[in-house]
Order: sequence, then C-alpha cells, then structure tokens
Amino acid sequence: MESVLAKYSACMSEFKKNPDSVLKHAGKNVIAIFKRNKPSAYLVPAELYEALLDRLEDYELGLIVQERQHEKSQAIEVALDEL
Repeated sequence: MESVLAKYSACMSEFKKNPDSVLKHAGKNVIAIFKRNKPSAYLVPAELYEALLDRLEDYELGLIVQERQHEKSQAIEVALDEL
C-alpha cells in the first residue's frame, strides 16, 4: 500500500465536482488527490510551494559551496567597500 503524504485527501471526481469546497476544507494544507484509490497528485498551497523552492535553492547553493571549498586557498580577500 502506498503511503499518503497529506493530511487531507479527495477523490478525483469529488475534486472535479467542487474544487473550491475541497480547497476550503483543507485550508493551507497539502491535499492528496486519489484516482482509482491511489494518490495521483498532490495540491500544494502556493506559500508552501514557494518555501520549498527557496529551501531547494539553498540546498543547491550549499552543494556549490562544498564543491568549491578546495578552491579556498586561491581566494582573494576583498573588502565590500572596494567593490
């Protein structure tokens, strides 16, 4: 059985009939949309989606920093006022 990664859920037909009701019921929570008793999609509120993208960007920047750590000895120190 697949795990459902949402507090709220709705079947596809229910969501098609009345999407506003489903969204209102879930509030600012993720909604799992089921098709044939399996999760087929997750609806993520815009605020949460934007926060996830920010965290992903931070993670990717962290990877770049780790990759460039070996170049630290070649770095040139510069004061911000000089830029």
